[in-house]
Amino acid sequence: MGYIIRAARPRDLEALYEMAKLTGGGFTNLPADRMSLTAKLARSDEAFIRAGDELQDDLFVLALEEVETGEVRGTCQLFAEVGRRWPFYSYRLSTLTQQSEELDRTFRAEMLSLVTDLEGSSEVGGLFLHPNHRAGGLGLLLARSRYLFIRQHRGRFADRILAELRGIIDEAGGSPFWDGLAGRFFGMNFQEADYFNAIHGNQFIADLMPKHPIYTAMLSESARAVIGLPHPSGRAAMRMLENEGFAYEGYIDIFDGGPSMTARTDQVTTVRDAEEAPIVAIESGGDQALVATGRLSDWRGGYARVKRREGGIAIDADAAKRLKVETGDTLSWTAR
Repeated sequence: MGYIIRAARPRDLEALYEMAKLTGGGFTNLPADRMSLTAKLARSDEAFIRAGDELQDDLFVLALEEVETGEVRGTCQLFAEVGRRWPFYSYRLSTLTQQSEELDRTFRAEMLSLVTDLEGSSEVGGLFLHPNHRAGGLGLLLARSRYLFIRQHRGRFADRILAELRGIIDEAGGSPFWDGLAGRFFGMNFQEADYFNAIHGNQFIADLMPKHPIYTAMLSESARAVIGLPHPSGRAAMRMLENEGFAYEGYIDIFDGGPSMTARTDQVTTVRDAEEAPIVAIESGGDQALVATGRLSDWRGGYARVKRREGGIAIDADAAKRLKVETGDTLSWTAR
């Protein structure tokens, strides 16, 4: 495959903007706003340039490049530690059990509580693949390359990692969950709130959202029905997260009710099982693997044919050319 994952650069702005316009809303990490995307790329540049290995409020934006054309066909992001710039809010779904002896009945009530339990975690997000290129394992490449990046820069990420999946959005771009809960307190529709959050952050949630628990029985049926469900386009992403060891533990997005998946960073399958090995030969054959090389702004990832050899591994010539590696260089790699 003629694709690599690399650090996104300021010149990628227009490509990211054009992809952002295709997301269909509810995609906070990739807003269709040039100023916001410019700021995001600048922040990412700062993170790639920073030399230290300590955990800070870094954002890394990665780009999927079609090598033959140089065009950007997808993107993904890594947030090193959420909750530093402003609180990181989630709803936590829990159950309160109460019993009445007089009625001889037990009542179990579901509640949504506004929490900041996930603050301090790292986050993987912002994954978007151009609709014309959703084949050939490119979505899997984008998703799993993030974990190889984390493995190769482990000191710059937290011990817990999360991923927020977009919730159910209707054909008009609205959110049944937002309409049934938060929208009643904010005087704006979902699209307005989602856009405001993408540009300005979510401090307005802290200012206006009620702090007491919300009984789900008080919500509309349409709002209750979508709690913790991913957007249909995100079901494959949810399966990939589960394959990596992520689990849904009752945390949902405060805007659209989509599930937030969490995992211990060192137990994420790709982080845990990847290996480092020197390239001892460049030759054809071997099984397809996900590979990565370099650090920070020089980091590159992609697919390659890999075979174990005495003292290291062999990779195919096409992959070596795309990744700009030769014998003696070291790769991180894991089976596809």
